[in-house]
Amino acid sequence: MSLLTLENVGKNYGKLEAVSELDFSVEKGTIHSLIGPNGAGKTTVFNLITGMIRPTSGRIVFNGEDVTRLEPHKIAQRGVARSFQQTFLFMEYSVLDNVLTGFHMRSRAGVIKEFLHTRAAREADKKATEQALEIVDFMGLSEQKDELAGNLPHGHQRALGVSIALACDPTLLLMDEPVTGMNPTESNEMVERIRRIRDRGITVLLVEHSMRVVMDISDMITVISYGRKIAQGLPDEIKHDRQVIEAYIGEDTDAA
Repeated sequence: MSLLTLENVGKNYGKLEAVSELDFSVEKGTIHSLIGPNGAGKTTVFNLITGMIRPTSGRIVFNGEDVTRLEPHKIAQRGVARSFQQTFLFMEYSVLDNVLTGFHMRSRAGVIKEFLHTRAAREADKKATEQALEIVDFMGLSEQKDELAGNLPHGHQRALGVSIALACDPTLLLMDEPVTGMNPTESNEMVERIRRIRDRGITVLLVEHSMRVVMDISDMITVISYGRKIAQGLPDEIKHDRQVIEAYIGEDTDAA
């Protein structure tokens, strides 16, 4: 069953077509990779899905609802979260405090209740802390929970960025090049974490430049070039697709 569907989606900037007539669906409970050469439109697609920009044409359906014209916070509230290629963290805050920021959108205790230190606010804060600690442990950061984010090595910072996204309680997690800048050990650890995220029932839409990671982790792959879909299939099918090889894979098979 499809969780996310893009139907004939296009995005123009004047005469420039960043995305054109794009159709693809992401099935529930899968790791779906969106790949293509630099400038193919992958980041634009992520921005369209999350509502950061509006499509020129077509529609985007999430969990059976047309979300094409919704504001980003409304889409996030429906269960779409994103971890970014560049890690945005509160560097002077601890790992745990960073993860707690992800609960802000989910909190049912309003600003006034929090200011008045009501019982509801205290209970919400306790529950958020318990859930944040569980996420920190899940992402392998328990030993660093009190460490400042700015003091973490690169791999742990990327894991913390994913932890913040998980704190938003997503149904769909968009991950933008999660292994960028990682050494092989860190990369392998992140791949295993992504699998565990899927096993928790969270669907993953992945943009990743490393073909080794993409072929290893993906349940399904969509390939775009110049904003258009040129192929979709299982990893082994994509690996041997002549059009994909000419457009993308042949240029950087060992990309990391």
